[in-house]
Amino acid sequence: MSSLFNTTIKISDKFDKSAQAVLLHGDILDTIKSIPEKVISLIITSPPYNIGKVYETKISLDDYLSWQHSIIKGFKRILKDDASVCWQVGNYIDDGEVFPLDTYFYKIFKEEGFKLRNRIIWKFGHGLHCSKRFSGRYETILWFSKGDGYKFNLDNVRVPQKYPGKRQYRGDSKGMPSCNPKGKNPSDIWTVIQQDWDEQVWDIPNVKSNHPEKTIHPCQFPIELVERCVLALTDKDDWVLDPYGGVGSAVVAAIKNDRKGIGCDKEKEFLRIAKKRIQDFADGNLKTRPIGKPVFIPTGKEKVSQIPTEWQNGKAEYENSGSLFV
Repeated sequence: MSSLFNTTIKISDKFDKSAQAVLLHGDILDTIKSIPEKVISLIITSPPYNIGKVYETKISLDDYLSWQHSIIKGFKRILKDDASVCWQVGNYIDDGEVFPLDTYFYKIFKEEGFKLRNRIIWKFGHGLHCSKRFSGRYETILWFSKGDGYKFNLDNVRVPQKYPGKRQYRGDSKGMPSCNPKGKNPSDIWTVIQQDWDEQVWDIPNVKSNHPEKTIHPCQFPIELVERCVLALTDKDDWVLDPYGGVGSAVVAAIKNDRKGIGCDKEKEFLRIAKKRIQDFADGNLKTRPIGKPVFIPTGKEKVSQIPTEWQNGKAEYENSGSLFV
């Protein structure tokens, strides 16, 4: 954990190896050219999904993928040989049809020589309610390495052994403990409901109206999500890059864990907020959701979980519908 509280962080508007944070304004195709060769240890981002958000203009799927391919091609120059990319995407929707973006991006990264190490599922509880298909409540993180000699700091992310008393039953080590005392390797699908990364999915709340990290950005990264990748795939003082930096969540996650962060964005207002959030973190004033905090599960006793009085005529029907909160 960083010891930067109540200090001034050096934030630069151009690449500076002595800075702790670099915030680059402009289109990623241009800003990436200002980053030196082989300095980045991790690229982690959630690119625009081409669904018409306020910061993007919707284009054809083929044009969108061609644009993204040109950006990904440029990553190879700035990534160290042992570096990784974590590419978090959802779905592109066109005329009600779903196009899973991870399947398209996999082909692009493979063409550029990257190797897929894990396909991780991020599950969250809130989002758009669909009317003609089931509501989407997960996105995918594709973890690629640039080569075979990539970093993976397993000890940083181990989880407790389920059966620590298990012993060897044969061979020269018969009767000796068979588990690693440091813990076991978590699965590639994590949850934090029970503060255990070895459950079914990464169940981390997305940043909506009541999230402590919420800003004006419509698709904000939870800092907690970035931290897990930073801890596993980088070392202290490594550079972490978010090419679609938004309001600086990835940069904060990097600094919080004694790394250095670069955020790029074409929106000046997002970068202004990012700069403030970085200094607020240094001052100990930034509200964040702690890593490993359990996801809140309503018990049915909360007022918002009660059946409205206006529904009383249909109460029996509602209770028989299989709702969790009855």
